[in-house]
This record gives sequence, C-alpha cells and structure tokens, in this order.
Amino acid sequence: MAVGSTLMPSGAVHLEALRERLAQVPRRRNFKTVPMILSHAEQWDHEALTDVLSYGAAQRQVWDNTDIEGPWLNLMRNALNSQIWSFNHPDFLAVSVTHGTAQLALYDQAMWDKYQLTKLAGENFKTNTLIFEHKAVATGPANYEDPAGLFSGDDNSIPALMRRGVVFMSCHNAIWEQAAALIKLDINPDRLSHAALAAELTDHLVDGAVLIPGAAGTLPELQQAGFHYAT
Repeated sequence: MAVGSTLMPSGAVHLEALRERLAQVPRRRNFKTVPMILSHAEQWDHEALTDVLSYGAAQRQVWDNTDIEGPWLNLMRNALNSQIWSFNHPDFLAVSVTHGTAQLALYDQAMWDKYQLTKLAGENFKTNTLIFEHKAVATGPANYEDPAGLFSGDDNSIPALMRRGVVFMSCHNAIWEQAAALIKLDINPDRLSHAALAAELTDHLVDGAVLIPGAAGTLPELQQAGFHYAT
C-alpha cells in the first residue's frame, strides 16, 4: 500500500477528508482567562471535536493517554501499522485523549522554558522532545518495512503521528490542574491568576491539537460514537 506526502496510505479517503476539515476549522487560542469548568462550546474546539465524533470509517480507536514517560506514542504507531498493513484498513483513525503528564507534551517549547515544565514532566524530559520529528524523517516513506524509517520506533513523535492522521486531544481539566501546580511551586513569573495562567497554557498548545473540556468526560462521547477504547 503506497503512502503519500502526508504519510497516509493510498485509499484513506475518509481520513484524508477529516485531515482537511480539521486543518480548516478554527481553534481559539486567544484566551485571557478560562474558567475551571467549561460550560459553553466556544470555550473548546467544539467544531473539530464534532468532526472527529462524526468520522465515517468503521475502524476507530481512542487512546486514554496519561503518562508522558509511557509507551503511548509507540503503541499508537504500532496500532496504525497493524491496521493499515496487516488488516488493510487505510482509513483507521487513532485519537489520543491526552491528560495527566502526557498533556505536557502538547505545550510548545516556549511554555516549557517559561514554566520549567521539566519539574512536572520529570528529569527525563529536559525539553519537550516529543514535538520534534526524528532523523527517520530523512529516509522517506517508500519502504514501510524500513526498521529505521518513518513508520518505525525511530520516529515516535507527535508531528509524525499527526502526519499519519492521528488526532491529539488536549484536556482542559489537565491544563487547569497543571496551572495550579505551577502556582503552588511558585513558577509564575508574571504573577498571573490561576485562570490567566491556564489560559496562557491553552494558547500555547501545539498546532493541530484539539482542545476538549475534559478527558474523562469526552471519552464516553467518543465511545458512544463507535471508538474502541485503549489505554
């Protein structure tokens, strides 16, 4: 099965259509403050979430990802490889419902620098290495069996998986809790309020992330829409 420039396989009609829609729908990233509980659709990426919930292909899986140091990216990559090449399901959609320390991987490096997010992520993450593609990108997509190629464990990164159609959802509740943790640690150089610090973190989610009101509350919505749960 051939792979195009987006790293999605030929025949992935539904997945390519979803990718195009998600690239077009707005993401609000100009918050000044955010509440603890989101109660209005305009407070999260409701259009993008609706597009994911209404995805048309049968093969859909949602991952409950909580640990930045866990094997979460590798497991999603393996699921993609098996679904696409073993079971011939090119439209397979993997969604990461991201919270806990895994949520830290969805902030840009500016937030990691400003708020010393290593102190929340752990010493194995001096920087947010998960938002950078690895050297495997130079090998090209022609040989999907390349053990050091784009579809191997050598390129377990968020942007690589996004190019394969994976959707990363960002949990507002995790953002709120991490803002509280930073204030408690006195890592708040601008002396922002809790609501303003959470807003700044939200405004610095990586491109393509889908903000949801909460991971635990959104997972049932995805399961009801036909997504198979994985952790």
